[in-house]
Amino acid sequence: MNILLIVESPTKQKTFEKYVAELPDTYTIASSKGHVRDLAISGKQGFGVDIDHCFQPTYTIIKGKEKLVDTLTKQAKKMDKVILATDPDREGESIAWHLADAMQLDPKKTERIEFYDIT
Repeated sequence: MNILLIVESPTKQKTFEKYVAELPDTYTIASSKGHVRDLAISGKQGFGVDIDHCFQPTYTIIKGKEKLVDTLTKQAKKMDKVILATDPDREGESIAWHLADAMQLDPKKTERIEFYDIT
């Protein structure tokens, strides 16, 4: 089974790569390098929300992260499963949610695990 494991930082990515090398499944470890999206500050009213439609948020990929999101999306399409392994705090939850939404991940092939600590 081919699995894409996405963590928050390149340091965690390197640490995970050491561990998964011994596992029988084929793991690809990637890093989101932190947040990938934010509320839009341009466009209609520039508020990041559409006030005419119940304050629906409008998100945009952070400048410089477009290629990263595109690469992760292409990798995810080749995999049997995607695991989002971000921290269990609000920031980690936000990063995982934005990755899943921006990459349009299939909920049937996507899992969310809470990443606490690795040394």
